[in-house]
Amino acid sequence: MMNKKEEKQAKIVSMFDDIAPTYDTANRVMSMGVDKSWRRKACDLAYKFYSKESLDKIVDVACGTGDMMEFWRSRAEYSNISCMEIVGVDPSVGMLDVARQKYPNFKYHISKATQIPLDDSSADILSITYGIRNVVEREEALKEFKRVLKKDGLVVILEFMKNENPSVLGKVRDFYMNKVLPKVGGFISKNLEAYEYLPNSIEDFSTVENMQYELETAGFEMLYSKSFSMDISTLLIARKK
Repeated sequence: MMNKKEEKQAKIVSMFDDIAPTYDTANRVMSMGVDKSWRRKACDLAYKFYSKESLDKIVDVACGTGDMMEFWRSRAEYSNISCMEIVGVDPSVGMLDVARQKYPNFKYHISKATQIPLDDSSADILSITYGIRNVVEREEALKEFKRVLKKDGLVVILEFMKNENPSVLGKVRDFYMNKVLPKVGGFISKNLEAYEYLPNSIEDFSTVENMQYELETAGFEMLYSKSFSMDISTLLIARKK
């Protein structure tokens, strides 16, 4: 019998299974494509901070339909960096079905962020893009990220963070996220509840400062933290000590 945390996590996974077929279309429309610049920035900065020309493994947790994995591959190619293996991890079978169709050359594991089926100290970089707020047991997940990463390996987080003291532009962002996005996403996916979950999950999530504290408590050293586009999206990069 599942406890409350397990039930909540299972409900989130089921929701993503339901919206998987229309997920990419809804995301592109809602973000107007600007998320591509955020992902590109994350990859380029991570490669710069890691400063190695050859990597064994990059792991994308909560990989969804695989777009961030393709960014890791293409930006490595752009920077003349070789990466032996790019691995996607996600608990949603529906999402991974789409990912496998789009990017069949990557490896995938159906698994939660707290139970990554990879060896200790095996990954150079681990990313989670717009997925950490959906991880109910976040403290355990951060410990798992540290276990999987090599010493000095990087964790890269892109996320919608809670803003307790929004500026005028921040209030515009909140209106867009709370009033406009759910209707657009709900119309495309025919699942309004799933896209009403988005602003609610942000409001229930962490501030940037608290996320930095959680990373440091888990044994990571913060290297970079910046919010983009009216503070809609935040990039955090930290190194395993």
